[in-house]
Amino acid sequence: MSAPAVSNSLTPSGFNVFKSFPEVLMIGELVFGGLVWILVASTKVPKPDLQGWLMFVSVFCFIVTCMLLTLYIIGVQKRSFPWAALDAIYHIAAAVFYFSVAVMEARDTKISFVHGYVYKMNIGVSLFAFLATLLYTIHAIFSALRWKSSS
Repeated sequence: MSAPAVSNSLTPSGFNVFKSFPEVLMIGELVFGGLVWILVASTKVPKPDLQGWLMFVSVFCFIVTCMLLTLYIIGVQKRSFPWAALDAIYHIAAAVFYFSVAVMEARDTKISFVHGYVYKMNIGVSLFAFLATLLYTIHAIFSALRWKSSS
């Protein structure tokens, strides 16, 4: 049996992932995504469809980011698979998802404020969703650049 082909992945493995940019951004993505998840679960959202989308995005991105971080620590990106492409595509999609969440939550918070009630947690959800969007966007840009340089 032959050994798997090794790719020239620019992503480090092991705990060097925590010293590498943009992989270190995954910690912030997990923190802010987790905060969005927790705050959405504990707030009253007048529109259940909005809350469902918020929960889907935050839980989905939290789980996938956690899985990618674990896989990078294990070192699977050294195998012959376009990990740079997968990383870039995932982070672009996550940035778009989180941007939609942030805008929808900010709009809903504004509407709530105009009608005389606003929940501080909704403002927190908007803020953390925008911060998660920023981190996912920065990660997506650098992952796309890595993908381009590796091909």
